[in-house]
Amino acid sequence: MDDMKLRQNVSDELAFEPSLDATTIGVTAEHGIVTLSGHVDSYPQKLAAERAVWRVKGVKGLAQEIEVRLPGHKRRADDEIAQRAVNIIAWNTAIPADAVKVRVSEGWVTLSGEVSLNHQRAAAERAVRELSGVVGILNRIELVSPVQPSDIRQRIDAALARRAKVTADRIVIAVDGATVTITGDVDNWDERVAVEGAAWSVSGVRNVVDRLRIV
Repeated sequence: MDDMKLRQNVSDELAFEPSLDATTIGVTAEHGIVTLSGHVDSYPQKLAAERAVWRVKGVKGLAQEIEVRLPGHKRRADDEIAQRAVNIIAWNTAIPADAVKVRVSEGWVTLSGEVSLNHQRAAAERAVRELSGVVGILNRIELVSPVQPSDIRQRIDAALARRAKVTADRIVIAVDGATVTITGDVDNWDERVAVEGAAWSVSGVRNVVDRLRIV
C-alpha cells in the first residue's frame, strides 16, 4: 500500500470513530509510519485516535503528536485531580491498598509505587484515564514479585499456544532474569498486543522488550 492510500485510510478510520472529533487531527504517512498531529478535547480521545490508527491495515508505526486541549469547563486544579485519582484507585479492588502513589502537574498524572502483577499496574492507569482534567499519564509503577526465570518461558509458550490470534511458532521468546524479549513476525497490531499480553500475564516478569515486526 502506498503512503497516500494509507493516509486516506487512516483519515477515514479516524472520521469513522464515534468517540472523537477527527476534524482537528492531521495525518501524514511515510513508509508505513503514520504521524498524528493537531489537538483533541480529552485524553481518552487521544487514546481513541491511537487505537483507530492501529486498526488500519498497513500501519507499521505511529508517531503520536496530538495535544490535549481541555475546554474551559473541563479544566481542573491539580490538587482536585490528584484527590480524585487517589480516591478512584482506593476504590478499585484490582489494585492493592496503598500500593500506588499519585502526583499531578499541569494535568499530567504520574503514578508510582510497587505492585506484583502487570494487570494491577494497568488497572491503576485505566482508573484515572477518564478523570476530567487529565491531559496525560506517566505510569512509573514498578513490578516486584518472586522471579523464577526457568518457569517464565514455559508459561509464556503455553499462553501463546492457547491464544487464537497468535501463530506461536513464529514467535521467539528469550528470558534474562525478569526481562522477556519477544521477536518474530506478526500479521497485525492485534496479534502483537496478544503476544505482549501473554508475556506480561506471567508472574515474575518485570520488563517486556517488544521486537516484533508487523509484516
